[in-house]
Amino acid sequence: MPSRILATCLSLAAFALTTCAQPLPGTRPLVPPADPAAAMVAGLDRYLDRHRASLEAVRATAWSNPTNRTAHRARLRELHGVVDPRTSSALRFLSNPLTNTTGVPSLAVARGTGFQVYAVAWDVFRGVHGEGLLLVPDGPITADVIAVPDCDVTPEQWVGLAPGVNDANPLPRSLVAQGCRVLIPALIDRGNRFSGNPGVRSVKHSQRETLWRASYELGRHPLGYEIQRVLAAADALGTPAATPLILAGHGEGGVVALVAGALDERFRSVAVSGAFGLTARQPELPVYRNVWSILHTFTDAEIAALITPRTIVLEHGRYPEVTHTDAGGAAPGRLWRPTDAEFDSGIRRWEALTGKASVVSRPGVDAIFSEGTVRSLLSAGAPLKPAAAVPVRSEGCAAPDADARTLRLYREVLDDTQWLLREAQYTRADFWKGANFKSPAEFTRSVVPFRDRFRQEVTGEIPKPSLPPDPRSRLLFETNGIRGYEVQFDVHPDVFAWGTLILPAGMKPGERRAVVVCQHGLEGRPRDAADPWTDHGAYHRYAYRLAEQGYITFSPQNPYIGETKFRQVLRKAQPAGLTLWSFIVRQHEVITDWLAARGDVDPARIAFYGLSYGGKTAMRVPVLVDRYCLSICSADYNEWIWKVASARAPYSYLWNNEYDMPEWNLGNTYNYAEMSWMIFPRPFMVERGHDDGVAPDEWVAYEFARTRRHYVKMGMADRTEIEFFDGPHTIHGVGTFEFLRKHLK
Repeated sequence: MPSRILATCLSLAAFALTTCAQPLPGTRPLVPPADPAAAMVAGLDRYLDRHRASLEAVRATAWSNPTNRTAHRARLRELHGVVDPRTSSALRFLSNPLTNTTGVPSLAVARGTGFQVYAVAWDVFRGVHGEGLLLVPDGPITADVIAVPDCDVTPEQWVGLAPGVNDANPLPRSLVAQGCRVLIPALIDRGNRFSGNPGVRSVKHSQRETLWRASYELGRHPLGYEIQRVLAAADALGTPAATPLILAGHGEGGVVALVAGALDERFRSVAVSGAFGLTARQPELPVYRNVWSILHTFTDAEIAALITPRTIVLEHGRYPEVTHTDAGGAAPGRLWRPTDAEFDSGIRRWEALTGKASVVSRPGVDAIFSEGTVRSLLSAGAPLKPAAAVPVRSEGCAAPDADARTLRLYREVLDDTQWLLREAQYTRADFWKGANFKSPAEFTRSVVPFRDRFRQEVTGEIPKPSLPPDPRSRLLFETNGIRGYEVQFDVHPDVFAWGTLILPAGMKPGERRAVVVCQHGLEGRPRDAADPWTDHGAYHRYAYRLAEQGYITFSPQNPYIGETKFRQVLRKAQPAGLTLWSFIVRQHEVITDWLAARGDVDPARIAFYGLSYGGKTAMRVPVLVDRYCLSICSADYNEWIWKVASARAPYSYLWNNEYDMPEWNLGNTYNYAEMSWMIFPRPFMVERGHDDGVAPDEWVAYEFARTRRHYVKMGMADRTEIEFFDGPHTIHGVGTFEFLRKHLK
């Protein structure tokens, strides 16, 4: 008896293996990777390595016409968010909080041999100000210099009024000894002591990362704010036309000086120390240096070329060496000293662009701003005077409180992003003035350029598939006449689409059914929606349940899986003008084309239904994939820009580990209502649980009112719905299933 049972079991096992190996008709047998989701993310990473290398030719084409310098400068300004008109102001000398022995308020913080040191401030725009130290020589002023230290060095440290910097020849004291008036702006450091919002959320990521997250969504950048502070300082100095205006920066200040010098031709000479030579490897840098699509047009060499023929000195000396980990939800990244080869590669590119021999200083790995750099900055042929001695604080006077100043500078920028956030609805309204809302036909025609911009400047676009889809499949299960298949398609080398196809029972020869593409959320897999035996708490087998109702369903794998791994793939994509959506759109085009070509599918009835991150997909992919005849956004739709950038809301992405959420300048162009307008006139629905922590009902209802008004005004009120239900972040599957029945017939 036991032997017969064993033989029977072996026979059944052999049958099961044979059955599961059977592919769908018209497909090859599939041998999937051990973990298809991980393989997908790794493949995108390899694709991006090749794509980034190909951008060298793209940049060469962009710079082949020397008359494009004005356009390049405008693009550089746009990408750094240097777009706000500045307030006209003069320097304000800040009174010292203490008094000297005479009882008269002291303006001078300190005095050195032949110069005085003042604490100063100046206006930039709105409530944003600049602050720092001003060194004024006692004699005639030979030049005005804005000297920007690395963000982890305070102006007081650079002058010598506070400990922490040990340089044999610090730049400010060397310059003031030559008769220069020197302004040293303070930057926001890389620490995290002021990050978060008291009473809302404490976080571990740096102040600079917080400002990147908030500003990037609104078309601004922390580097842009600091560039504006430097340009406003140049305004406030009021340098006479006959007096040279000079800019120098080290580390983070070097990045600011490089871009500010490229944007503003008032600077007769620019020195960059500890910053040149890293841009080409931008995805490895800290996220607060992440600049959207910059590699299409610029590396450090191209930015430096916008300074030429003015004097520019590039120094390969000391660089900040910093490592940010992903602890506490921060974005990992690092700064390092580039090798001689990396630095020289950028120099050769710059020389090729300008035809000018480079001015390069190599003071050694521990030095910044050599004497040769200072001489080149000042066009000084004669030997320089020795650097001035460290100044002495004025009697009874305290140096400025650097921590209090950093908090002010940080809060001013954060508060400005919140002002931009409040204004965003009006900025978007102005952006959409070019659309024609008179009739569905006229609107549909007029929305084409908005959809094109969405593709190019929000999602980014990779080329159309370069490989035939070559579908491969294998049977996963068969139960109650319903069959599930794992299917994989090629898109590009290393880029593939993959998911679970479920065929309902009772299909007749020649019959064409509607399809519902069921998209999982963050860290999800197709089985979460499609496995008939697993009732996942968020998905409730909704792809399988829809198959039970007679629909064909397909549950794709999307690449937002792998935590830091997929987010770092996105970091690699963004400087190249791409996002995860760039790949997801192409994957869905391949999937829907294959579905539409099947004899059992009605190509006019392919619907999309996604939960959570799949709901984000429901807002973006159907905008660009016309084969989707309707879209359902579950557990994600809300006032999206506030969700991403609000400093007040505890559920804001500003305060959690999802640094992948900001999308460049989205706040001024497309909120969720505007995305739904680009899905129009196709049906669109929102599914919302009252206890969903994504956002409050009020936000969801507010934004959906704009969607509904559009459909109503266009005479198509029956094509949009929202269902609120008493539940959490989950598929409810009541009103949405009815919506599918209504529109898919």
